Order: sequence, then C-alpha cells, then structure tokens
Amino acid sequence: MSLHHVIIDTDPGQDDAFAILLALASPELNVLGLTTVAGNMGLDQTTDNARRIVELAGRGDIRVHAGSARPLMREPRPVPEIHGETGIDGWDFPPAERGPEPGHAVAFIIETLRAHTEKVILIALGPQTNIAMALRMAPDIREKIERIVFMGGGYFEGGNMTPAAEYNILVDPEAARIVLGSGVPITAVPLDCTHATPAPVNWSSALAAHGGEVMRACAGMMEFFERYGNAKHGTASRPLHDAVAVAALLWPDLFTGRLCPVDVECAGQLTTGMTVVDWLRQTGKPDNCLWLTGCTDSADVYSRMEARLARLGTRR
Repeated sequence: MSLHHVIIDTDPGQDDAFAILLALASPELNVLGLTTVAGNMGLDQTTDNARRIVELAGRGDIRVHAGSARPLMREPRPVPEIHGETGIDGWDFPPAERGPEPGHAVAFIIETLRAHTEKVILIALGPQTNIAMALRMAPDIREKIERIVFMGGGYFEGGNMTPAAEYNILVDPEAARIVLGSGVPITAVPLDCTHATPAPVNWSSALAAHGGEVMRACAGMMEFFERYGNAKHGTASRPLHDAVAVAALLWPDLFTGRLCPVDVECAGQLTTGMTVVDWLRQTGKPDNCLWLTGCTDSADVYSRMEARLARLGTRR
C-alpha cells in the first residue's frame, strides 16, 4: 500500500463532509491539513464546518486554515438551498472545540509544500481560489505537487448550475483556468464521472444501521443532501460528488477516463464556467488533465466507502 500525503481544500457541504471523513478513515492518505474557501457557504461557515467534521471523526488534531473569502474576480455564490443553513444540515453537530489555526490557507499550502520532503497531492473539493493563488504567489511549489485532484466541471453531462457550468468551476472560473494551466498533473472528477457513481437507493438507512455518532451523522447528512437533488433531478438517489473524488484517488481501478486538453470559459455570454474538454484532441493543445467519465461499479465504491467510514471513532 502506497502512502499519499494530501492537503484537502474544501467548502463543506455534505458531500465535502463525506470526502473528508473518507480521507481521514483511509490509511493510504496522510492528511496534512484542511484549507477552507468560500463556496457552498461563506468562509466563516465552511471553516467552522471543517473543524466540526474533523472533530466528529475523532481527529481534532488535524489543522484547519481559513482561506479565500471570495473568488478571484467575482462575487461569492453560496447555495443554502442545496446544503441548508449551515452547509452540513442533517445532523446536529456540537460546536467545534477549537477554531482554525492562525495564518491564511494559501500561506499554509505554500509553506507545507516547500517544507515537505515528499510530494503532496492537493484535493480540491470547492472553488479553486486558494490553489490558484498559491500557484501564482509561489510558482516553485509546482515541483512539490504530485497531483491535483479536483471535483468540478462537466462536459458530456453539461452543468448543474447553468446549462454549461458545474458549481465549483462557475464560482471561480478564473481560478480553475489557472490551475489547469499550471503544468501540474491533474485529475478531474466532473459531473460526467459523479453522475455515473450514484449512491445506492436508501443508503442513509444502511449507514444509520451501523449506529455510533459518525455513521448516524453521515446518515442524516445523506438524507438531507438527497432531498434537494432528487427533487430537482427526479432521481431516486444522488452521487456524493466530492466523496467520489476521494474515492477516485483511492480506487482508480473503479474509474475510467482519458488524458486530454481541458480549459475553462471565463467570458462566454451563455457558457461562463464551462469546462471545454478537447476529447478528440482537435485543438492541438497539450494534454493537461485526466478527465474521468465513468465508474465501473458504483455499488462497490459505496460499499468500500461505507466500510471505511464505519472505522471512524467518536468525537474526542
């Protein structure tokens, strides 16, 4: 088993919560810290949510650093209609026992990458503002990044916030473009992939049956998260988008895709935030992104995820 050192950049979000919990439950991943960004909710809320999630997992030792309170060039776009007033509605989390660490998330990313002897994977689960800023402020860190794995975008599936754009990219398309143009190896886990990886129907009941605080919290968040998505899309279950991104890192044998050129539209009248995927390599641009499009066994993904989550202890 190879060990990956990771920093998780996040804007929790129920699916972010599952992604963080899965990462913390996986011995293959050494989580060096969490950085937060405004996205699903404002920065103060996403940061507090991140603290509450690591404490739920019994990993209050994990460092959480607050980052960018707004996109590079645009206004924030919180979505409480999807995630609830806290962003992680569905479970009555107790207050976090401590706040975030001092120092900005971007500084933490730069300092951690420079200091770490081994390369680090950045897992981006929200708008990519922090990562874009770090790459611009400290170009030397590119050599210390093993890979960036981001949940975002959609090509064959289109968008989930506009016909062309997925939420994480739409919120800060300029940041996503910087990241995709950085020259760092990138894996994208877009809607094309996550929609091919839906959770089992009534999975929340299976989670709750385990008992214990972590699994009951997961069950509650899953039930809340599905309520909006199933009503909007007319489905019986929904994918946990951000958790699928962590699953794709852990179990690449269960996912399919292609290395190809990918860019982001930042100025379209109808297509701002669109991830433009040169699937047929028509532009002559170099391949810069492993674009995942499918899952060979979604039931197995959630079975493995459930087994990992059940390992987590109670809050301490």
